[in-house]
Amino acid sequence: MRLFWFLAVALLNSGISAAPVAAADLVQPIVPPPLVITNEWKFQATLYGWATALNGKVGVRGLRPVNVNVSFSDILKNLDGAVMGSFYASNGKWMVLTDVIFAKLSDRVDVGPFGGSVKFEQKQAIVQGAVGYALPLGIPNLQLGPTVGVRYNYLDAKIEINPALIPVSAQRQGSKNWADPTIGLSMHYDINDRWFVNALADIGGFGVGSKLTSQGFVSLGYMWTKNVSTAIGYRVIYTDYKDGGFVYDTTQQGLFTSLAFHF
Repeated sequence: MRLFWFLAVALLNSGISAAPVAAADLVQPIVPPPLVITNEWKFQATLYGWATALNGKVGVRGLRPVNVNVSFSDILKNLDGAVMGSFYASNGKWMVLTDVIFAKLSDRVDVGPFGGSVKFEQKQAIVQGAVGYALPLGIPNLQLGPTVGVRYNYLDAKIEINPALIPVSAQRQGSKNWADPTIGLSMHYDINDRWFVNALADIGGFGVGSKLTSQGFVSLGYMWTKNVSTAIGYRVIYTDYKDGGFVYDTTQQGLFTSLAFHF
């Protein structure tokens, strides 16, 4: 009998002591993982030089459009000065690109067998902004996406025609500025941890500013460090703009080299 009572008391005591432990286990608070806030945006500031050749037709204030051809071999001789740079930001999905070009070109062409000439001088500023979104292609090291943007142009052109055998010259000068909406496609591909390829193509104008404008460039780059890279490539910008007597139907193209800082 004493053994019976001893076992009963022991079982009762063990049940009473176990109950609070089980209850504590049920109400134990769940601690969430720490919140980690990261800035995924990466930035790139670039200085570059674009050896621009210019081919096409330019007309100023009703003066008959003249052919302008500044060949690639004459670039250094005809490029009077230039400032060029861009700023790029990306978080892997969204990208923002701004680009600024200011250049002055001049050329003199002899026409006819008797020594007539045409002198051309151009000051131009191009400011461009675009926003893009990377397509979910699932291809390693490739970022490809559509872009929408605006390309603003400022142009000051001067044409002087000196006919042969006639001591009278004709000179016209005028300036225009306009903005063109653009749509395009941007691509960045890392070949490995050092080499990469960048490319961009767009088309725009659609009669808002230019009748038509388009751009394309491709470059091959090399990362010297995690913060510094260089690249070499080719760029083309076509513009067909007409407003009254002002005509600017040209293609600018040539090699470019760049120095970029990544942060």
